[in-house]
This record gives sequence, C-alpha cells and structure tokens, in this order.
Amino acid sequence: MKRLILMRHAKSDWSFELEDHARPLNKRGRKSAKALGRWLQEKAYLPDEVLCSTAIRTRETLDLLNVGVQTWHERALYLAPPEAMLECLRGADRNCVLIVGHNPGIAELAETLVVSPPSHPRFADYPTGATLVVDFDISDWRDLEISSGTVIDFIVPRELTE
Repeated sequence: MKRLILMRHAKSDWSFELEDHARPLNKRGRKSAKALGRWLQEKAYLPDEVLCSTAIRTRETLDLLNVGVQTWHERALYLAPPEAMLECLRGADRNCVLIVGHNPGIAELAETLVVSPPSHPRFADYPTGATLVVDFDISDWRDLEISSGTVIDFIVPRELTE
C-alpha cells in the first residue's frame, strides 16, 4: 500500500514586486501551513518523503508543516503539469509521499488519480492549502495508474483555522 498527500502551497503574498518563483507566504498562508502541519500530525498522515517545488511559497509551506523528513526540492514541480508530477512521484521510494505544488497542476493530478472524488465543495477548485490524502494498492510508485486511488481525506485550511 502507498499513500500520497497532495498539497497546494498556502496563500502567498502578492504585495511585493517579485517574480512568481520568489513570492513568499502571507500572514494567512503561514497560519494555514502551521494548521495543516498540526492536522497531518493529529490524523497520523505524516509523510516518509517529500517532493516539493523550488518556489519560495512551497518551501515555506513545507517548513511550517514541521514534518522533518527526507525532502527533495524539484524544479520540475514548479508550476508543473500532472505528467511532470507523476514522473517525479514514480521516482519516490517511501510508502507515504507528500507533494507540495501549485495549481492548476496539483488539482488536475488530484482529479485524475482518484477512483471517485471526495464529496467536498472545494475539491474541484483546490484552493491554496488544499490537501488530499489518497491510498493506492501498489507496492512500487512506478506501478501507479490513473483513476486507481482511494480518497482517505480532503481538507482546506479554512476548516482548520476558523
């Protein structure tokens, strides 16, 4: 059994005149990322390995999750389409992998991987911080197939910080 956690970075700060890759999180984003980290711990959804985009906002999101596991910062995950994310994932070797990435790719990947989507009103638009936990009945990430995952959980930060 393999478990994938797909997380879109937390809310970023548009108040600085920075290139997209260099945008940091805003105050709400930092609060959300910390709440998501607590949620991962409380639900025992802690990853064994992390694949993270190299963008500042994804790196900050990951740091604030406080998961402290082997992490690979992949430039290929920056604004990546689902195919690029799958290629990175197929190189993973741990049982529970967290990918921290960007829309629209992360939302598209989430939608294509699951047998049926969660009955959550925000799944389709996958807002900042949205996190999907999905299990696959495989022993190697290279065997991952489209529409084969069973949704375990889905949450958006607003549900944690209200």
